[in-house]
Amino acid sequence: MSLKVIAGTARGRLLKTLSLGDRSVRPLLGRIKKSIVDIIQFKIPNSTFIDLFAGVGSVGIEALSRGAKKVIFVELSNVSLSIIKHNVDMLGFNGRAKIVKCDIIKNFAILQGKYDIVFMGPPYKDRNKKALALTYTVLKNVVRYDILKDDSVLIAQRHIKESVDKVAGLECFRAEKYGTTVVYFYRRMNVESVKK
Repeated sequence: MSLKVIAGTARGRLLKTLSLGDRSVRPLLGRIKKSIVDIIQFKIPNSTFIDLFAGVGSVGIEALSRGAKKVIFVELSNVSLSIIKHNVDMLGFNGRAKIVKCDIIKNFAILQGKYDIVFMGPPYKDRNKKALALTYTVLKNVVRYDILKDDSVLIAQRHIKESVDKVAGLECFRAEKYGTTVVYFYRRMNVESVKK
């Protein structure tokens, strides 16, 4: 499968991806990525963007191409990390990219900081095709470790069959459906409106 940068300074450039035999990472479909990035396009320039479960880095690279000030790519797989590094190097984005090896479920605390845009596209299934349902846990960590600014946007991609409970401190203000994928857009709730 070929992945291209959709817009910005690296528009049309091809990204390195995993071999066809490797099913451990499921790249975000181009039409979904385009739709998501188009929705948040005015927030991207000069933003600090964190790409959780970054895969081969296509979402974070799209943000860099469109003028993000800094993108943090977070991934656990060594193979994916090396591909992200290759893609970032190839496009000359090294100075604005940080690549972090992290188990997001177990070690979220190392990602502490404040981000303008948070994107999370967790894997739907493990290598044995067992459903993972990671979204709710990560959303709770986002609130627990307080990584959102007052005007930040959090984009969470999940499988349509994965149920996600409401998370105190987050308000879902938009949802988009693309086949079996649903994408939710969250913002931080007003502190006064969150019951302690």
